[in-house]
Parts: sequence; structure tokens; C-alpha cells
Amino acid sequence: MSATLERSETKPVTRRSVFIFRFASTLVLWSVALLIIFSGYELAFYALISVVGLIALWEFYGMLDHKGLPNFKITGMICGAVMLCGSFYYFAKYGPARSYDFELAVLLFFLLTVFTRQMFASLRDDEPLQTMAYTLFGLLYVLWLYNFITKIVYVTPRAPDGAVTGQFYVFYCIAITKFSDMGAYLTGSVIGRHALVPHISPKKTWEGFFGALAFSLLASVGLFKLMPGHLSVLTLTHSVVLGLLLGFAAVIGDLAESIIKRSTGVKDSGNMLPGIGGALDLIDSLLFTAPLLFFYLRLVIRVP
Repeated sequence: MSATLERSETKPVTRRSVFIFRFASTLVLWSVALLIIFSGYELAFYALISVVGLIALWEFYGMLDHKGLPNFKITGMICGAVMLCGSFYYFAKYGPARSYDFELAVLLFFLLTVFTRQMFASLRDDEPLQTMAYTLFGLLYVLWLYNFITKIVYVTPRAPDGAVTGQFYVFYCIAITKFSDMGAYLTGSVIGRHALVPHISPKKTWEGFFGALAFSLLASVGLFKLMPGHLSVLTLTHSVVLGLLLGFAAVIGDLAESIIKRSTGVKDSGNMLPGIGGALDLIDSLLFTAPLLFFYLRLVIRVP
């Protein structure tokens, strides 16, 4: 979901209503997803987030279409569905470590498919290269990054009864990301004066940026204190570092989608939620926070 590091001089009613609707929509979506995975229905959980991911990818290609940028939308969607379905099988059966080979195989297959598809299209200057680049970027930016949410579910060993244990870290990731969004909005709305990156999003401020870091830090330490048994691989130091890293990544994720929206001339990625935005608007920050948390758990904490 897009954080709103907005300056206080913008229209308060519109700003507040958009933020509240988007924040509420995100809470509903992830509350349902977490309820499913905490209930042990792994397949239902993955089906839900896969649908959201595929909608987000469709929206990304739709944004390219709006700008008239060439892409192989159908090819990208098919390869994306293959990646989601196949990687879930490897996540659930073998764990994240064994899924890397499958993902690399899918990416290789995707490259071969895109080049083959281009052979049957017309050649006009650099358009073939643009088409392949835009199509591949969509798969990597949306689905490959988004898929780390499922990797986190399986990053820790299963319980003796076979139940997954990583859902607590998914909850941790989502909570910190959303607290970062909330801190950015509240701080930026109240005291925001200095533009952060006006050429990308003039409403985002440095005050909102630091507010996002403060809220995500408080959320991280708070969850560590409240759920020590379920976040057992973390220490207080890890929770502080992750709070700052994930808060920073959430802001970057928001700005990354802002770059794409500004480049393609659209206000929202889609209209899945009328008056609120699309699926990509709801997951943009998670596209960066989920991979960062996963690699921190694997490479820094060295979860087996």
C-alpha cells in the first residue's frame, strides 16, 4: 500500500479519506490472508495472495499499455502463473532453499519464450528490445519480489506436527510495513514541510520519511516484546535493525511505484477497489520489505 508522506497544505479531506480507505483495505486483505495461514490452510493462503499478485501484474502491464509502451502481456501473465504455482510446490515440499533452482529455470524459460515470441513480431528500431525488457521487468518487479511473502512462511522449520511456523514473520513484516505507512502519513500530514523527492512525488516529505522510520521501529520492538516465543530467532538488536531497514524499504517501495505511475501517466495502478486504487497500490511497499526480511533471516540470522 502506498505510504502518504504528504505535506500539510494539501486538501485534508481527500488526503485523509484516500489514506483511510487504502489502509483499511490493506488491513482487510492481509487479515483474511493471515487468518487462513494461521488456520493451517496453506493452499488457500497461497491461492489468495497469488490472485492478488496476478492482478497486480496485470495492472502493471495495463499501466504500460496506457502509456503505449510495448509488452507481451499474455506471455508475462502465463509465465507468472507458472512461477507462482511451481514455486509454491517447492516452498511447501522442499523449503525455500530448493526453490531457487525452479525460479531460475522459470526465468530461463521466460527469456526463451519472450525471444521466441519476438521472432513472430515485427522489427521496428529498438521496439523489440523495449518489449522484452518491459515484459521481463514486470515479472521481476511484481511477482518475483511479491513471492518472497510465501518464502517467509517456509523460512523457518516446520513444527513437529508438520505445521508451518513462518506465518508469524509474515505478520511481523506486514505490521511493520503498515506502521511505516501510518507513520509517514501522520507525520507528513501534521508537520511535513520539506519535500523529499518533488520530481517523483511532490507530496512526500522528509518529516514523513523519518516518521515512517520511527513508527516501524516502534512496531518492530513492540512485536518482539509481545511475541518473543513466536519471533524466537530475533533479538532486541535484530528487532531494532529490522525496524529501521524495513521502514526504509517500505518508503522506497512506495516511491518505486510512484516512479512507474509518473512515467506511465496514471494516478492509480488499477480500479480493483473503486476510489481507492489497484492491487499494486496495496502491495507496493511489501515488494521491498518481504525480500529484505527474508534475506535478513537467511543471511544475517542464518535461519536453517
